[in-house]
Amino acid sequence: MDRVAVTPAAAGLIRSLRGTHGPLMFHQSGGCCDGSAPMCYPAGEFRTGSADVLLASLAIDGVEEPVTFWMSRAQFERWRHTHLTVDVVPGRGSGFSLEAPEGVRFLIRSRLLTPEEQASLDASTVGE
Repeated sequence: MDRVAVTPAAAGLIRSLRGTHGPLMFHQSGGCCDGSAPMCYPAGEFRTGSADVLLASLAIDGVEEPVTFWMSRAQFERWRHTHLTVDVVPGRGSGFSLEAPEGVRFLIRSRLLTPEEQASLDASTVGE
């Protein structure tokens, strides 16, 4: 069980962005200027540290290295009971995220974890 998944459409966009920008990472926005959008950056461009949690290293077919997905620790405490799915929809997102010039934006779809999923993830505590 992983905390984060990607839709086929998001995986296709990630492959395309990887071809243009090299290795990638996501940081889940906390809801200020960007709403609560997952922000896509070249790997290492967004500095992470002890205030962030690594939720997943996403293996995307056709992408050599995993795409990391980060969230601030404070936000994770509020979202720890959810499973996140990265999707892509038409429309312009934030100017800071790599997909903005493509006329699409990444979007998070979420659902509550089942008790079994929560127990499994609590046992593994990825990134904490």
